[in-house]
Amino acid sequence: MNIDGLVSGLDTTKIINSLMDVAAIPKNQITAKITDRTSVITNLQSLNASLQDLVAKAKTAKDPHSLGAFTATASSDAVKVVVGASASRFSTGVVVDAIARAHSVVTAAGGATTWSGPFTVVGADGKTTEIPAGAASAAELAKNINAAKAGVTASVVPAGTAADGTPLSRLQLTATATGAANTFSLQRGTAADVATGTSVDITTEQGAAIVTAGSDARIRLFAGTAAEQSLTSADGSFTVGEGITVTAVKTTSDPVTVAVSPDTKAQSTTAETFVKQVSALLTRIDNGSKATIGAPGKDTTLGVFTGDSTVRALRGALASAVQSPVDGVSPSTIGISIDQYGALSFDADRFATAMAADPERTQAMFSAISARVESAAGTYSDKYDGLLTRRITGQQSEVKSLQDQSDAWDIRLAQRRATLERTYATLETQLSALQSQSSWLSGQLGSLPQTKSSPSS
Repeated sequence: MNIDGLVSGLDTTKIINSLMDVAAIPKNQITAKITDRTSVITNLQSLNASLQDLVAKAKTAKDPHSLGAFTATASSDAVKVVVGASASRFSTGVVVDAIARAHSVVTAAGGATTWSGPFTVVGADGKTTEIPAGAASAAELAKNINAAKAGVTASVVPAGTAADGTPLSRLQLTATATGAANTFSLQRGTAADVATGTSVDITTEQGAAIVTAGSDARIRLFAGTAAEQSLTSADGSFTVGEGITVTAVKTTSDPVTVAVSPDTKAQSTTAETFVKQVSALLTRIDNGSKATIGAPGKDTTLGVFTGDSTVRALRGALASAVQSPVDGVSPSTIGISIDQYGALSFDADRFATAMAADPERTQAMFSAISARVESAAGTYSDKYDGLLTRRITGQQSEVKSLQDQSDAWDIRLAQRRATLERTYATLETQLSALQSQSSWLSGQLGSLPQTKSSPSS
């Protein structure tokens, strides 16, 4: 505990703090640099993250079908239409002759002893799956069949009671997939019995039945013409054109018209969203690079990217990627342009006009621009050797070095404070000793006999 000058009367704490403030100036300058560099690193990391996201978006945008947005309609709910990015304008008639069905059978009604087994599920391809014997009830047999994963699901159906009041049950078994290739039979007997022909198909037992025969869906294209074509599908889905799939839902007698047309609004939105993302990055760099001139007598405030050559080069690379001609044609012909102030813009009307006039050329130009953006952004944001990544790493190394210097100054300043405290403590001790000596001397002088002079004659 320090007690300010008891002897000297000096405010030693204030004096030491003032001296320490002067000594700490270099350390404070280092701390200010750390704060500044840390802010720069944070902004560069955020910019890098945005660049990496742009790389991912550009990779998608450069796909030859990235603008492939289409709408599909069907003149009847008997078919459903799904279109992909590779689709094109299309129209045809579809007649649904049959829909895909899952094979389903039901057993005869039986009591508890009916289900002990063994049973064997036989697929349409002859594959056998034996169900172990020993089931004590219809529910237990259903559980065993479901656990066997033989492409069949089983469920218990109550079937009333026998004459003696005993509860009766049935099992309904249904294929897990539609189509003729997924039909099956449930045989009473082991797999060996099936192989020797001594097993019994449960659907041949009295009271059992095939509820639904598994079958493929069938449709006809160009019905009634010399080009009429019949197609079959186990799951009811058919590819009727590149990127165009129809699913048969109900049978029809007349053709259902399936039409696919470009979704111009979605196409324009896709392009505009990508261009706006690039524009936002350019604007962000511009705003971070501005220097704000202060009022008279005030300092000029620099932007977080002001003077950063790496960020400035990045800005130029992105701008060049979106505004440079593609095969001698300016991107402005499809609505992508940069004005005299460096602002990137997207003209939706011009883009829509370009898509309507020549969708393939417009797609090719958009893909080429996107590929250049991906390359430029990747050059700077690559997590291993990107130019901006290396810039961040360099700043982090500098902060680490500055922090080491700051830590060293903390030790130096602590030692300096300790030295000052010892110095002033020694001063107080010496002053106290001098004061004691002075008091002693004063006492000694005061104890000396007083000499009186006689009056002169």
